[in-house]
Amino acid sequence: MFELGLSQRKATLGAEYVEKNLAAADALTREFQENMTAWCWGFGWGDEAIDVKTRSMMNLSMIGALGKMHEWELHLRGAIKNGVTFEEIRATIHVIGIYCGVPQALECFRVARVVLEEHDMIPS
Repeated sequence: MFELGLSQRKATLGAEYVEKNLAAADALTREFQENMTAWCWGFGWGDEAIDVKTRSMMNLSMIGALGKMHEWELHLRGAIKNGVTFEEIRATIHVIGIYCGVPQALECFRVARVVLEEHDMIPS
């Protein structure tokens, strides 16, 4: 499960980011990093019943609902790698606004603008 999770985590978040996180793990965080990689990324993301693009949009919605914007930005970058389009990102933020409130949607738009501009994904 760990190896499957490690492969999926690297595919979505980037090998450099994942390897840096794992290398920084210590006695306090190592067990969590290893188990989270196996459980979230191996068991959760390794299940092929939901494609990675859909799973990315689900994650953006859930993490947006929680208001965890550092993680939201990280998963937005992963969503782009997983093929989520500008229109799908915008629509996902609309859903976040409907179910989680306008202030949370505005936070998501703020972060999305920075990431989408970096990827030159905002249409004229």
